[in-house]
Amino acid sequence: MADASQQRTVTAAFAPPPPLWKQFTRDNLDKLEQIKKEASTGFDEESASDKKWSPSELRALEVPPELRFLVPPEVPTGDYSVFGELQSMSTALPSLKDQGIDQLYPEPATETDQSKDASQPSQPLNHAYYLLKISKSLLLNFLEFVGALAVSPEQFESKVNDLRNLFINAHHLLNLYRPHQARESLVMMMEEQLQRSKDEIEQMDKVKAEIESALEQLETQGKEIGSAEQSTKDVETAEKNSQQSGEGSHQMWDVLGGEI
Repeated sequence: MADASQQRTVTAAFAPPPPLWKQFTRDNLDKLEQIKKEASTGFDEESASDKKWSPSELRALEVPPELRFLVPPEVPTGDYSVFGELQSMSTALPSLKDQGIDQLYPEPATETDQSKDASQPSQPLNHAYYLLKISKSLLLNFLEFVGALAVSPEQFESKVNDLRNLFINAHHLLNLYRPHQARESLVMMMEEQLQRSKDEIEQMDKVKAEIESALEQLETQGKEIGSAEQSTKDVETAEKNSQQSGEGSHQMWDVLGGEI
């Protein structure tokens, strides 16, 4: 028991910061920038200063060991260790059987299984039903755990393992919803984006209608002003013609009067 608790403590211990952070100094950063400038001597000065170095190009540079930590490493593949636990780069959810844990619910049918037995399509896994069963089992096992502590505390380990197994199964069953949750979240985001686009288009149509209405009013007012000006000009022209004709008649009479 002491060895197991000590092992769990060591596994969950927070890792110290890696020593490579000491290499991120201003002098080292300036040295790396100088190496970049020397490597880009074939380019003109403007393009060399604006050049965006990719991680692969930076790794291809010949840098001293103290500057190697300033270059982004390659993308890890396979497995890696975090706080003493081995993690996988794969996004696929590993099964409980692969992890050596008893699975308390049936394995969900895959597309391969459905294609093999197309005559008898399998029913989808009812997550809510098994989650409810696991929740009831948790309550029952917790009561048994409390009873075992009251009667014989030294026999608690088996009930703790049962509780741990139930919690892991419930957590794993919830994780099966993650792809569905991701799809629904994406659908919701796209629907919100589509609704925002529709609202913007509706607002633009509203502004367009208001502008067209204002332009029509201006056009109507312009026509009315133009017709009023035209009528005023016609009246002025008529008055001027009448005046000219009157003056002409007076001149004619004056000429006739002079001859007589």
